[in-house]
Order: sequence, then structure tokens, then C-alpha cells
Amino acid sequence: MAADTDSDRGVGRARAVGVLAGTVKWAGLLIALVLVVHVVLVMGNANADNPITGFFRGAAEPLALAFKDLFSPEDVKLGVLVNYGIAAVFWLVVSSVAARLIRRLG
Repeated sequence: MAADTDSDRGVGRARAVGVLAGTVKWAGLLIALVLVVHVVLVMGNANADNPITGFFRGAAEPLALAFKDLFSPEDVKLGVLVNYGIAAVFWLVVSSVAARLIRRLG
């Protein structure tokens, strides 16, 4: 009977670790998506007064971390493309590494 309980705990722990790792990975993907949508809207000259554009701009600002002003080319659009693009790649890499570590340590 005790072996069944230990086995059940192991399965439950593996599931919890899998869910946590998956959540971390999906969070990174969602953050990268917000950053990429912001870049697309800027590059496409979206109306700055539109609520959708404002939402993505407001959401992307804090998610870009210190990358939002890493490079400052004369062309503002190019700056958004490079800086927010680097931030999106950063989030994808960090969330993937974190998910792998969670799975390994779990």
C-alpha cells in the first residue's frame, strides 16, 4: 500500500512539474507575442489613438525591460523593430531555459 502512495506522489509531482514548466514556456510565448504585435503595429503605421494600438504599446513597454532603448537609431521605427525584437527573443530564450530547468530539477 505504501508503494502505491509513493508512486501516486511521484506521478502527481511529475504532473505538477510539467504544468509549471508548460506555464513558464507559454508565458514567455505570450510576452514575445505582445512585443511582436507592438512591432508590427509600429512598422505598419497603426493609428496611435486606436485602443488596440494603445493596449499593445502599453503592455509592451514594461515587457521590453532594458531593451526598449538599447539602440537608438535615427529612424524610430527601426529602433522599435530592433529593441523590441531583441526583447521578444530574450523572453523566448529565457522561458525555454527556465522550463527545461524546471523539468530537470523537478
